[in-house]
Amino acid sequence: MKTSVGRVDGIGLRVAVVASRFNSAVTERLLSGALEALRQHGVAEEAIEVVRVPGAFELPLAVELIAARGDLDAIVSIGAVVKGETPHFDFIAGWVVAELGRQAVQHRLPIALGVLTTNTVEQALARAGAGHGNKGFEAAVTALEMASLRRMLRDG
Repeated sequence: MKTSVGRVDGIGLRVAVVASRFNSAVTERLLSGALEALRQHGVAEEAIEVVRVPGAFELPLAVELIAARGDLDAIVSIGAVVKGETPHFDFIAGWVVAELGRQAVQHRLPIALGVLTTNTVEQALARAGAGHGNKGFEAAVTALEMASLRRMLRDG
């Protein structure tokens, strides 16, 4: 039986991190975690591109535009959608997640989901902690593993 598993190795990879500025107390920590993971796993500083957008709603368009260039091995999306008193949360969270997933398949490119969808800001901050308790860090690791797996499956 043949089993394929990607490696978490960023050497030679080009990765973009698209990060929302809204809920910046959370997203700045997620972005820091993602960048830490990329550097820790060998992605060269000059091979990392950071793209900032106003909010989570804007993530899919920015991801689409940079994915369409065809010069990346993976993209990490960073955002935080916190439930409020209106149904706004449901519309934004559902659309952003579905659209990012669609783009990953359409572009055949790993697009890791580092977008938090939480009930409270406290929950979001807990998921944006230091090191391995940081969902931005985890999303970047996922992006690297999927980039490796993509190469394996594509190149045979």
